[in-house]
Amino acid sequence: MNIADIIPNIKYAESGNFFLIAGPCVVEDVQSPLRIAETLVAITDKLCIPFIFKASYRKANRSRSSSFTGIGDGEALAVLAEIKNRFGCPVLSDIHSEAEATMAASYVDVLQIPAFLCRQSELLWAAGETGKVINIKKGQFSSAASMLFAVEKVRETGNQKIMLTERGSTFGYQDLIVDFRNIPEMQQAKVPVILDVTHSLQLPNQSSGVTGGRPDLIPTIAKAGIAVGADGLFIETHPDPANAKSDGANMLRLDKVEHLMEQLVKIRRALE
Repeated sequence: MNIADIIPNIKYAESGNFFLIAGPCVVEDVQSPLRIAETLVAITDKLCIPFIFKASYRKANRSRSSSFTGIGDGEALAVLAEIKNRFGCPVLSDIHSEAEATMAASYVDVLQIPAFLCRQSELLWAAGETGKVINIKKGQFSSAASMLFAVEKVRETGNQKIMLTERGSTFGYQDLIVDFRNIPEMQQAKVPVILDVTHSLQLPNQSSGVTGGRPDLIPTIAKAGIAVGADGLFIETHPDPANAKSDGANMLRLDKVEHLMEQLVKIRRALE
């Protein structure tokens, strides 16, 4: 199954390129997501890359209670709907509860199950029952084989529009490692498999209460993901990561996206 099978109206699905899920970690305000989306749409149009815009309407998994969580659910979801309408690209956001599945489904095309919640049966069933595309992130604590059970939970609702995302595995208390064997193993579920490049480079559980990261390794992990056959890439990006309100430590700076995408398209073509 490829991206066109689950999002029939996505542009460039027949290009042979990987698809890209990209955007800021969270909707920080009303205007900046629109500017980021405009830049990403221009890049992906130029390179014929199928594109899904990503931003969380609310961040629920913060280390510190003082960390930024969002501008308000309704306002943030309205921003995502505006991006969809203005630029014609599908939009994706996380959900954290059964009630959120119903609410967010009115605004977005793809409901994302966060890695920490990938075993929550009621959440997976509620998401599946919306009929939306469901992207399930593999838990840092999960094996690739165990994610097949998460896929089955969504399929039990009759929803076949499912994607899986690799986002690294816990390696000690403050590091993650990408096991690239997970990509072909999860593809055995007959769903598109995505490599979450930027979250795989997190350095979690820092004593400061703010997650660290290795953005210098984004090109390395992204190129490896394409080389081993990932169907799509997930990359968080921001014009000024140092001042982003969430996950700035592992984001790709927006002005570096186009050059990286050009390199990745060349690798993809070399594999044909």
